[in-house]
Amino acid sequence: MADVKIIPGFTLVRQNNELKDELLAVLTEVIEKGMFILGENVMALEKKIAELVQVKYGIGVANGSDALYLALLACGIGPGDEVITTPFTFFSTAGSISRTGATPVFVDICEETMNLDPRLIEEKITAKTKAILPVHLYGCPAEMDEIVQIAKAYNLKVIEDAAQAILAEYKGKRVGSLGDVCCFSFFPTKNLGSFGDAGMVVTNDEEIAERIKVLRVHGAKIKYHHDYIGCNSRLDELQAAILNLKLNYLPQWTERRREIAALYTTLLQNKLGEDSALIYPHEPDHVFHVYHQYTIRTGRREELKNYLAANGIGSTVYYPVPLHLQKAYAHLGYQKGDFKVAEKVCTQVLSLPMYPELTNEEIYLVVKKVADFFA
Repeated sequence: MADVKIIPGFTLVRQNNELKDELLAVLTEVIEKGMFILGENVMALEKKIAELVQVKYGIGVANGSDALYLALLACGIGPGDEVITTPFTFFSTAGSISRTGATPVFVDICEETMNLDPRLIEEKITAKTKAILPVHLYGCPAEMDEIVQIAKAYNLKVIEDAAQAILAEYKGKRVGSLGDVCCFSFFPTKNLGSFGDAGMVVTNDEEIAERIKVLRVHGAKIKYHHDYIGCNSRLDELQAAILNLKLNYLPQWTERRREIAALYTTLLQNKLGEDSALIYPHEPDHVFHVYHQYTIRTGRREELKNYLAANGIGSTVYYPVPLHLQKAYAHLGYQKGDFKVAEKVCTQVLSLPMYPELTNEEIYLVVKKVADFFA
């Protein structure tokens, strides 16, 4: 039995209880109007997200994975092409590349931020390379100046995967405004989460925006007249209505995430020291990290995870196996040892409880148990 009250690694119950009356009101309004696909709520959300990210266009789609897939298609990526990306991310980053018929080409990561290492990109560029797809992992922006500079030198598209990084900033600019096109996920666990699957593509490029609008409805500009082979990837009104409501709270939720992260780091360093066996999340001076996760690293990850669970505290491993070693990508011929940093951090990362409704009391308890483990 756990000797403290249960502290889940993630929960929506508290947030939903706080917003219950407002949520029921917006859902009732959608039901009463009877418009459920690509209606006024979707258009309002597209406009708000574009303004938030500081770009011209937002296009709502069914989920974050489709956002990546459609962004790649709209950039002309297809069979025979190569797209450079990170091996340390959720599967859909590379999976979306594969869905287009292109091949993901992996590049190792920076150990501090665990994002794509721009110093290693150029050596992987070939005549087949058409784009670079950086991920702003855990809410920390990738080194976009270097990535964009390389892309311009080789005439490549830059497609940002900001599934975990809405409101994050890089050198004063919002994530999503840094590349040619950017993709967000509104999966329920995200910083801005729906009640199911939902996603958004944002861009300053009118041609890319128009192409995605067509591709998300089976490639038809006019109903039943199909110019392209697209797919069914429409954002529905119920999800958009929920997201429009939650968007009002996103800035304060983001600040609370940053407060929680700062408190975790301060308390852990006070108890364990800055030079302990524990590695804390890194936030470069020129970025605004939104802490989708608070991810520590330790060589005793599994022991610590089990110890926390035994004491009623949830924690999660994002991600235990790098993409180049996944069975689905065995055909690419990568071997263990090809991307040493990604392989190393996969054995070390552990995300502690992180959501805006987490109380300081709960944070103290989590830190105490982590410290007890290392004592």
